[in-house]
Amino acid sequence: MIYPFFSLAKTHRITPIDFRMNDVAIRVEAVAEHGMATIWDADVLIWAASQIVGARDAGLRTSRLMAARPREILTFAGRGTSARDYHRLKAALDRLQSTTIATSLRQISERRMHRFSWINEWTERADAHGNADGIDLIVPDWFYRAVLDDALVLTIDRQYFALTGGVERWLYRVVRKHAGRQSHGWRFEFRHLYAKSASLSPFKRFAFELRDIVRRQPLPGYRLLVECDGRGRELLAFAPVDLSTHACGQGVEANVLSGTEGHVPSGTGGTCYQEPKRPDSSSTSMTSGSPNSESNLYESNSSEVGCRRDGGKLQERAP
Repeated sequence: MIYPFFSLAKTHRITPIDFRMNDVAIRVEAVAEHGMATIWDADVLIWAASQIVGARDAGLRTSRLMAARPREILTFAGRGTSARDYHRLKAALDRLQSTTIATSLRQISERRMHRFSWINEWTERADAHGNADGIDLIVPDWFYRAVLDDALVLTIDRQYFALTGGVERWLYRVVRKHAGRQSHGWRFEFRHLYAKSASLSPFKRFAFELRDIVRRQPLPGYRLLVECDGRGRELLAFAPVDLSTHACGQGVEANVLSGTEGHVPSGTGGTCYQEPKRPDSSSTSMTSGSPNSESNLYESNSSEVGCRRDGGKLQERAP
């Protein structure tokens, strides 16, 4: 969830992602005709994961070969079901199939790279009259084995599909992975997040987007703050929202296991989630302890990210 496997832009990207950190290496390549698979295309993979988990939990035999009607995938991801939406789904399947990944992730002990595409192949089914009747697709073994490993699967909030920005979708994945349900949350330095995103935007633009996300607080179930450390670097701090304090009744579980009845990955039924009060990033602090060591890997210029070394308020500037 936290590594750069997808393009965060809605525009056509063919520039490869070449990410290396410690023992993790990721290389993502696209073809010019279709472009790189985007983080919105990944909704198809979330749907696939929910189906595999649901079948396994029901005691059914699972398989890498999956069959569905386009409407099922589209409604699962909160999309429309018009002919235009169907054509967009087929374009997403083309990008997922043509994007290739080579990674050492989960292969470190074997000292080798695993190369695959997000979809090995997909087929459009037709009825006796030649009308589109469904889609068959085959997911790669790397993905399939990860879904069947409970330690590698996290639930997500249903409102994730309503996030419209690529950076905020990617950031939700990072926050969900690192903060989880830890009351003390987590911190990352802006430069570290920028490296992990593999964004093609200039760093100043990326930092501006992070501050705007903090201002809007769109991530379901979490609150965000911008903090400055003693060296003038901006840190993004985040922690789960305490749902039990909401006034709409008894506290409820916002996340549910993938593959539950009704084919939603999380957030089934009404929840008591309310958008948290927007904090004042210049005066509020989370009790998340010292910044994690990973957040200190990247040096940054305080004049670029807008922190003042004199302890003054954060100066937010558009790129």
